[in-house]
This record gives sequence, C-alpha cells and structure tokens, in this order.
Amino acid sequence: MHHKILNFLRRPKFFGDNDIKPLHHVLFWSIYFVFNTFRWSFIHDDFLLSFRTNLIGFPIHMFLAYLNAYYLMPKFIYTKKYVQYTAYILLALFIMLLFKYNLTYYLVSTDVMPEAPEAVNTLTIGYAIQTMIGEVYVISFFTAIKLTIDWLRESSKLHDLEKRQLKTELRFLRSQVSPHFFFNTLNNIYSLTLEKSDQAPEVILKLSELMRYLLYATKKQRQDLTSEINCIKNYIDLERIRFDDSLKIEMNISGDLDNCKIAPMLLIPLVENCFKHGASKNIGEMKIDIDLQVIEGFMIFKVSNTIPNPHKKFQYPVKSGGIGLSNVKKRLELGYAKSDYELSIFDENKMFNVILKLKVI
Repeated sequence: MHHKILNFLRRPKFFGDNDIKPLHHVLFWSIYFVFNTFRWSFIHDDFLLSFRTNLIGFPIHMFLAYLNAYYLMPKFIYTKKYVQYTAYILLALFIMLLFKYNLTYYLVSTDVMPEAPEAVNTLTIGYAIQTMIGEVYVISFFTAIKLTIDWLRESSKLHDLEKRQLKTELRFLRSQVSPHFFFNTLNNIYSLTLEKSDQAPEVILKLSELMRYLLYATKKQRQDLTSEINCIKNYIDLERIRFDDSLKIEMNISGDLDNCKIAPMLLIPLVENCFKHGASKNIGEMKIDIDLQVIEGFMIFKVSNTIPNPHKKFQYPVKSGGIGLSNVKKRLELGYAKSDYELSIFDENKMFNVILKLKVI
C-alpha cells in the first residue's frame, strides 16, 4: 500500500516533472500550515482554534491548488478556453465554500468567522466573499510557484538544447574545413607524383603532421596559438610547391605567444583563401603577406593577397566571402562573444585584406 501511494505521487500527470519530488510538496504545505496557524492564532488570540480551523481548511486549499495548477489550467487556460475555465473555477470555489462552512460549523465552532466584529452563524455573503478570496489567494500563490518552477525548468532545457546544437554546429564547421583544406593539398601531392618529384616524401610527411593536428587538436575547444601557427607554416610550405618564383610570401610573427589560446583551425581558412582565390587565379606576380601580433591579450592577424587579374572571368569572394571566410565568420559567432573579436574584410591598393582581432588570453 505504501509503495502504491508513492508511485501515485510520482506520476508526471499529478506532480509534473519528477524534478519536483513529493517531499518538496510535503515541505511546502507543512511550512505554510505552520506559518498560517501561528498567524491566525495571533489574530484570534487562540492557538487551538487557529490549529483546528487550518486543519480543516488546508485539505481544501490543497485540493483547489492542485485542481487549478494541474488540471484546469492545462485543460482550459493553455488551450485558450477562458470562459470554461472561469465557470469551472467558480464552481469549484463554491463547492469548497459549502464544505468549509459546514465542516467549520459542525467540527470547530458555530461562529464560522471569529475575526468578524459580530458572530457569524449562517452562510452570509460577507463570509462567502472573504472565504473565496482567501482560497483565490492560496490558489494564486501555489500556481505562481509552479509556473515559476516550470519556466525555470524549460529555460534550463532550452539552454542545454542550445548548447548541444552549438557544439554540433561547431563540429560540423570544423569538419567542413578539413575536406576543403585536404582537397587542395592532395592535389599538390598528385602533381608531384606525376612529375616524380623528390619532394613527394617531404610533402607527405608535412601532410601527416597536419592530419595529426586536425585529428587531435580540433577535439579541443581551444588550442595553443603556437600550434595553430605551426599548422599554418606547414600549410604554406605545402602550397609553395604549386607555385614558382612568381609567388612571394612573407610571414611575420611578433608578441608574447605564451598561454595564448585560439579555436583550432580558425586561421587556416583565411590563409587558404589567399591561395584558392588569389594565387591560383592570378596571372603574373603574386604576393601574400601574413602578419600576426599579440598585443595586450589580443591577437591581430592580418592576411593580404594580390587581387587577381581583372581580365579573368570569375568573381572574387569579396561579396560572397567564399566557403572559408563564411566558415570563419560562423565559427566566430558561435564560439566567441561579440566583444572578443572583430573581423574586417576589404580591398585596398590592389590587395585583398582580412584582419581578425581576437581575444586569445
């Protein structure tokens, strides 16, 4: 019998989510009962009368509170049936009024309203109004607590869902970088094997280092900035193979890089963009400048490349951003606060420039 009662109390339809245990309800009503008993004992100057009155009144309070919060509101308020809800709640209040009056009259005192100036021995309008208002107060108080708890629970679930979606989207964006990056690199290796170049083993070794970085580093939310820079250097060394002396690359690094952290594979797409949309489409001399500085906890990463020959028929990704740039934008939005980064994309003096200011400490 004991187990059956506990199982009933734990039913979701009665108590809602199991985060609120039956013990919580018992504690709430116990504390409320003690508070109300002492409160009315001071008003009546009679503790026993207050205790007996509340002993009768509280089962009625509880019934109305649970009826409203777990049945009437879900069935009528949530479905916008306000007229039916009003009719049912008034009916419930009236029935409970009759119960309370008769129980008080026959079990406690014939004076059912001792706080009144004169003795009340009948079911008067004043008694009915005051009793029903008191019940509405209890119902509203209980319902407000339940709605607050429900809102907090749903907010927590929504927050957890958003976090899971964020992690899923970030993982997808990282995986989006990888095929794009390795597609170009494998093309380099393919060209070298066709030429039977002695550089092929070195290129494969560098590629394996990049793959190792990608497999292990990208599982972390943040990676050492020095590791990211080494990855960029390996990438540049691989790309140099495709181009002759017509491609000029300069890379400058300054500042204290110790303890600096960055989202892994965040800078590679910016560098890769220079080769994909710059060097590979350019006729004549091509220049790529990469400058990285760490100043007062912020990294300023600037990458520039010569804008391709305007006579060639293709659209440079200044407006569209390309896969790489749009990927970086999305990862910054998802992985960093707005105050932690600033991304600028512009062309100037026949150079396409991307500047990323990012908090790294």
